[in-house]
Order: sequence, then structure tokens, then C-alpha cells
Amino acid sequence: MSLTLKLYNTLTRQKAPFQPIDPDNVRMYVCGPTVYDFAHIGNARPVVVFDVLYRLLRHVYGDAHVTYARNITDVDDKINARALRDHPGLPLNEAIRAVTDSTERQFQADAAALGCLEPSIQPRATDNIAQMIDIIERLIERGHAYAAEGEVLFDTRSMADYGQLSKRPLDEQQAGVRIAVDAHKKNPGDFVLWKASSDSEPGWDSPWGRGRPGWHIECSAMAGRYLGEVFDIHGGGLDLIFPHHENEIAQSRCAHGTEVMANVWMHNGFVQVEGRKMSKSEGNFVTINELLETDKFGGRKWPGEVLRLAMLMTHYREPIDFSVKRLEEAERLISRWPVVEPDDDARPCENVLDALADDLNTVAAVQALHGLAQASHSDADARRRFAGSAALLGLLPKQTEVDDAVAAGIDAVVEMRLELLKAKNFAEADRIRNELADKGIQLKDGKDPASGERVTTWEMKR
Repeated sequence: MSLTLKLYNTLTRQKAPFQPIDPDNVRMYVCGPTVYDFAHIGNARPVVVFDVLYRLLRHVYGDAHVTYARNITDVDDKINARALRDHPGLPLNEAIRAVTDSTERQFQADAAALGCLEPSIQPRATDNIAQMIDIIERLIERGHAYAAEGEVLFDTRSMADYGQLSKRPLDEQQAGVRIAVDAHKKNPGDFVLWKASSDSEPGWDSPWGRGRPGWHIECSAMAGRYLGEVFDIHGGGLDLIFPHHENEIAQSRCAHGTEVMANVWMHNGFVQVEGRKMSKSEGNFVTINELLETDKFGGRKWPGEVLRLAMLMTHYREPIDFSVKRLEEAERLISRWPVVEPDDDARPCENVLDALADDLNTVAAVQALHGLAQASHSDADARRRFAGSAALLGLLPKQTEVDDAVAAGIDAVVEMRLELLKAKNFAEADRIRNELADKGIQLKDGKDPASGERVTTWEMKR
């Protein structure tokens, strides 16, 4: 294989060549959304980052040889609360399903608008309760978990190297869980695997009584079921390193008796909004859907490809300051790119591939892509390589359909600009070009081959 893929591994704190367990069966798991509400812009970053990695892995190993699992968490106390609030007349389990079905549909639509491929598998937590119970039973049998007052907890002191991912001493660990834990733990860092449910809470029958799973056990069960006891890559946001991923490792390794859960752990950096941590109290909380469909951010809607590029203009491990200025910069860049038809035979250029192979250096990849875009105006081969490279990044510009009335209006403005050019009023002609570009309309000047007169064509970029 000519392309050497190097990835930074949070587990080792080093960047190293990626060596899949089986090149014919490369497996990646990424923590997906908890579907109690619409996904926000911080949730969008891992969706986009690991979509690029998925595309790269498919390019290197072949589409049929890569499995990408991204879970849907539909067991959560926030979901329960929203179900009771929004559907008070329904039985609780039906109300929960109503909440999670609608929010999952919105998440899938948002991910598609951001140019992301569908993962190979998108398992729901509620479809894997039996697998969770099986892992918990194994942990109890192996002396790594204990039942207490209707709950089951993981015994952190039973694992000699607990904390290897976050590198935090055990005495400093806290029980990070989404379900409240009572004070009957053996150790302060012990975390819940199974929580008792009251009659007003969702629950499943188990050897420890009717209850529901803790947060961390869900991903251990789904990753193990669909990818195996040990797989290649596990990804997610930086905020998941502790406690979620740390506890996933503990559960999976201790249940299966393996040295690792995944060989490579990858984490994307945080997202700030306009220089501040995103929160509803700060007034800068914004969902993907609001960016796509409303004027809440910057007084206008933003195309999905602009949001995607704005994410890729920063290396995935670095923090992002998500701002209107950043989106405008991404949009200006896209406006200078050619609109090309998808071409399955178009190959990405080596510079783009080399950049992505170096721990997903999308910054360098976008720079190389922009260079191809500039060259593509006069070079057919560069145009094909641009098409292949843009497709690999999920950034293939799309021409937007416009109705006849809008097209006629644009034609009239273009003719007005041609008259201004004939009159050598270049300043006003440039103003019109820039105004059209701001609306996503790209002009292309040329000459009529017969008469030699200037002609201008246009295309809609979004």
C-alpha cells in the first residue's frame, strides 16, 4: 500500500502508522448522539471529523472492507424528562419513543445536510439491552462488579491499570454518570452499570430487578456486538475521554479479558461559539438545524457545505472558534471553486491524500484543494483531480436549481454588468459581481468564438 496512514492515539499520546487488525475488515466505532433534543454545533464536529476518516479508510482499504458504527443513545434521564413534558398523555415508553424517533430523524437529516455518509451501522441502545446485561453478568462473575440495593456498580479498584486513557490517578476519579448514584459504593470512583427503575421510569427485567443501564455500558455492548471484542478505532469528542471512554475501556477489557478495547483512540477538540463556551445561559447555543434553516446565527441561513468546510479549516484535535466571520470565510472560499459533476473515476490528488494521511490534516488538505480549484479553470486534469479530492473531503460543490423567474432576473443583472464593462465602468461592474457572489452566483467571463465579443455565463453555487 503506497499511502501510509498515521493517526494520533490518545491512549499512547503518540502519532503512529495505522495498522488494522484485518485490512479486509477495518472497524471504527464513534459515540453518536443522545437523542433527547436537536444536535448542536458542538455535536456536529465529531460527525464531520469521523466522516472524513471513514471516507479516507474506504479510499485506502475499499468501501466493502470498512465498517463504521455510530450509536444512538435512547436511554437517558433527560429523554425521560422530555417525554413526560412533551407527551403527558402517553404511556412512558411510547412517549420516550416519540421523542427519540423525531430527534433521531432530525439528526440524520442534519448529518446528511453536512455532507456526511451514513455509517455502516447505527445501533440503538434500547435494541441492545440483552447484550448489556450479559456484559454486567460477566463483570460480576470475574469480580469486577457488585450488586448493591438494586444497582450494579463497577469496582474500579479491581482493575490494576484503570485510568490509562485519561492518565488520572484513581484517587482523583469521580463517578461520572448520567444517572444519580447513591452513597453505597465501595470506592468513590465506582460507576453505575445498572440502575433500578421506579414505576414511572423506563425499565427492563434483569437478574437485579427491573431497571435501566448506565451510560457507559451501552457503548461497550454495542461496540462488542457489532465490531468484536477488540477493534481498530474508537472516536468521539475530547469531553468523552473521562469518564465515558475510560469506563468503556474498563468494562470491555474486564468483561472480555483483553489487553485493549480498541487499538486507536481519537478525540476531536472543543467548539466555542464567538469566542465563548457554548451554553444557553450565554445566549450562544445554536443547533445544526437552526444554522441550516433559520436566521438565528448571523441573520441568515448557512448551507451545509459551508458549515462542513468551517469545521475542516481547523485540525480536528485543535479547538474551534465557530463564528460568523469563520462561516463567511468558508463561503468565500467555496464561491471560488468550480462546480463539477460527481465522477467516480476521478482520483484525489496526492497532496490532498498525503495531508489527510497525516492524522487527518484537513487544513493542508483544504489548501491543496483550493490550489486545484484555481488551476482547474484552465486545466482539465486539475479539474478532475479537484472533483476527486473534493469528493473525498465531502466538499463536492453542488449547483443549485433555480426557477425560471429567478434565472431571468439574474440574466438581466448579468446583461447590465456587460453594458457597464463596455462603458469601462469597472468599479460598478465589480460591485455587481461581488454582490452576486455574496448570493452564491458565480460569474464566468469569456469570449464568443465567432464574434470575439465578451460573454458572461453564471452558475449557482448554493
